[in-house]
Amino acid sequence: MSTDVVAASDLQVYALYLGDDCLILSHRLAELAAHAPEFEEDVALSNLALDLLGQARALLTYAGVVEAAGRDEDALAYGRDDREFHNLLLVEQPNFDFAHTIVRQLFFASYQLALYRRLEHSQDLTLAAVAAKGAKEASYHRDHARLWTVRLGDGTKESHSRMEAAVGFLWPFTGELFQPDPITQRLVAAGIAADPAALEPVWRAQIDQTFAEAGLGHPVELGIRQGGRSGLHSEHLGHLLSEMQHLHRSHPNASW
Repeated sequence: MSTDVVAASDLQVYALYLGDDCLILSHRLAELAAHAPEFEEDVALSNLALDLLGQARALLTYAGVVEAAGRDEDALAYGRDDREFHNLLLVEQPNFDFAHTIVRQLFFASYQLALYRRLEHSQDLTLAAVAAKGAKEASYHRDHARLWTVRLGDGTKESHSRMEAAVGFLWPFTGELFQPDPITQRLVAAGIAADPAALEPVWRAQIDQTFAEAGLGHPVELGIRQGGRSGLHSEHLGHLLSEMQHLHRSHPNASW
């Protein structure tokens, strides 16, 4: 652990950044079980959700260890309110239709793959280990989303129209992926975190290539929707947490 060279609070919050992204998107994908357009996609989306849940467990567990306040992964997942979550706004956006699900997945998985490939070289051995395993999963998630983006974007008039609408709605949330913040910048200087700004060219190259294959254009840049890292979320997160945390909060001491 690298708490000897950085503040433990910085490392704990950074682990929450990454873990909360995975946890919230995992729940969003799990909502689609038995609701995908075909049976194989039910299985595929459920597997993506499980991959992300595994990453979330590792990262939230590490956040609890660094915090050293007695909170484990369950306490961090089910015991925090929405203002205490640090996930990107992108991952909490609802599954309005399958096009929105795929575009959201393309944007996030492309970002996460670039992030993990840099974190594999982190001076923090725990983050490096999570990234090494997670990069393999993110690569599959990105390819899965890319294939569906091309299939739908270059498909029927209806599927193309829905993909364009999804891109237009979700694009403003992508700017937050690359915004620096003081905690991340301090950890970048210590060789622990990945510089968000350095990820953007890699991400844009992948998105540009996929959009070209799919016949999709880029929307006009209309500003950045942000605030998730500092706990300022859309109304969608509160509804998601009320569902995700209901059982645990109703029976806090239950055991199997």
